[in-house]
Amino acid sequence: MSYLLVAGVVLAVVLWGSGARQVLKRAQWRIASGAFSVGVFAAAAFAASRGGWIEALLLVVIGVLTALSSRWPRSARSPPAETGGGMSLEQARAMLGVGPAASVQEIQAAYARLMRRAHPDQGGTTGLATQLNIARDRLLKG
Repeated sequence: MSYLLVAGVVLAVVLWGSGARQVLKRAQWRIASGAFSVGVFAAAAFAASRGGWIEALLLVVIGVLTALSSRWPRSARSPPAETGGGMSLEQARAMLGVGPAASVQEIQAAYARLMRRAHPDQGGTTGLATQLNIARDRLLKG
């Protein structure tokens, strides 16, 4: 019967996990969840060896839920950054080296000239190429 008490406590921790994860950092929560699940699986094996199949089954289910709880909720992750990056028109103009009265052809020419040097295939970086793409898109959209 003590297995049921332990299982109830572990289940309470799993269900209460969202509040516990605010106290524990994400990595600490994963370690604690893994440790709990290993302990519960060991208790399930011990209960099964003593003939307590119902308790063992309950402990296995709780162990699986505890192991999976380190992945819940996925919405807790930060949302992906915007593709626009919040670049202003002035920043985009400075990045491409064009003035406020630049035409579409001038913007495209400046972009092509800079991208020839900044492209990752030409020895540039992905970050700089991405910034150039964002600046071009920002200026072309107005």
